[in-house]
Amino acid sequence: MALIWKFSSPFILSNSSFHQRNILVCDMRLITSQQPIALTDVTKPTTLRRSANYQPSLWSYDYVQSLGSKYTGGKYMARLQALKEEIRTMIRKENEKVEHPLSVLNLVDDLQRLGISYHFEEEIRDVLEKLYYRSQDKWSKMDLNLKSLYFRLFRQHGYHIPQEIFEDLKDKRGNFNGHFNEDIVGILNLYEASYYSVEGESLLDDARDYATRYLKENLKNMVDQNMSSLISHALTFPLHWRVPRVEAKWFIEAYEKRNGTNSTLIELAKLDFNTVQAIHQKDLKYASRWWKETSWEKFGFARDHLVESFMWSIAVNYRPNFQGRTTLTKIFAMITTIDDVYDVYGTLHELEQFTDVVSRWDVNMIEELPHYMRICFLALYNSINEIAYSTLTNKEFFILPYLKRTWHDLCNSYLIEARWYNNGYTPTLNEFLTNAYVSIGAGVVIMHAYLLTLTSVTKKELEHIGRAENIIRHASVIVRLTNDLATSSVNFMLLSYWFIYHYTLTLNSFGKW
Repeated sequence: MALIWKFSSPFILSNSSFHQRNILVCDMRLITSQQPIALTDVTKPTTLRRSANYQPSLWSYDYVQSLGSKYTGGKYMARLQALKEEIRTMIRKENEKVEHPLSVLNLVDDLQRLGISYHFEEEIRDVLEKLYYRSQDKWSKMDLNLKSLYFRLFRQHGYHIPQEIFEDLKDKRGNFNGHFNEDIVGILNLYEASYYSVEGESLLDDARDYATRYLKENLKNMVDQNMSSLISHALTFPLHWRVPRVEAKWFIEAYEKRNGTNSTLIELAKLDFNTVQAIHQKDLKYASRWWKETSWEKFGFARDHLVESFMWSIAVNYRPNFQGRTTLTKIFAMITTIDDVYDVYGTLHELEQFTDVVSRWDVNMIEELPHYMRICFLALYNSINEIAYSTLTNKEFFILPYLKRTWHDLCNSYLIEARWYNNGYTPTLNEFLTNAYVSIGAGVVIMHAYLLTLTSVTKKELEHIGRAENIIRHASVIVRLTNDLATSSVNFMLLSYWFIYHYTLTLNSFGKW
């Protein structure tokens, strides 16, 4: 929550009506359908249902609709363009300094971390291309700082840089030498570079262990507060793991405190952040209106995570010209609500009916569903058909069969978990993971995100995603397990967390999570 609030505030702060509330995350109890759920339910009065006691969103509809920004006028766009031209000239001049590659690489790194490198992709590509072919035979002559920064930036941009460029940093016994210990900036860059390793690169694993140990030891007596802040930040989460737009705001504030900072970079970074934020606010307001129109916000049993869903869409692509942010927000929000239908509120019979209707994608079948499920299905049906129609008209490809299949697979995986829970069945680890990689919803998100970023769509590309190749499967399992581990201590009685809790008891013989 704090992360969203920090990200959502501009650099020129004003008074806000935002107030924190205490949140009771999970208070499992049984309710009957005679108790209100905000929308009329036509199920039998004696039906017992669970409740997670989710609280209303911190960000009300009126609050979201009140968001506004002054950074939308022509004068700001004109200043933005002028600053971009200044920095293009700066990059070209730095690129001409053949004897000082560290200078231009530091500039590229600053542009990336300030969140403005997307304005200069062509210039950065030229810089890296020129340096790559000029420096391959000079790695042994680079100091630790240059070598580490070089390695990280080039690997990040897809160049092959062997881990062996760090071989000379180890002694005859295979341990890292201490002769570079005085270079704290170099050690920090080595630490960040090590996270760009691939499987089997043990040298980089050793480098990470050494750098982590060294940074932690020296942080205790660090006098330079700016460097101390950078190191603490890196040890919390390496750069490779951070959400770019959130990192940009943090780094702008950190960069401003440095000695010898570039005022042009600071001005552009702040102006870009605020103008892009204005676009994000506009997108969020649109998504909020859609959410209110669906009436899903009235479901007392489900999480109202519209704003959190929007933040996920920004994590996928924050750039101002990305047109799919509101669509992705809808997808995230619908996944969350339907997950709560299966995990919290629906009876097994209702869930089987709902899954069947999704499978058939037949709006005429909703008469068989209880009232709240009719609303769920109609909103899903209309939203997905709208996405399919937009893709057909703009990209001339009919994707509805692929979207229907991904949503059916997701709902079916939820139903499998519901059956396990209702039957008191503890699945094998293989059964759990085989279903879990689908139930996390990553396949649905990837399918939609992929379609929204492509300029054209082909049947072959869609079938690759549909078959859930290894990279998608493994990524989904990682997301599912980390999600369950992070929330199981408070949410273990919810359906999906019941499984991970029981695996701990079964496999490790622990009495408590």
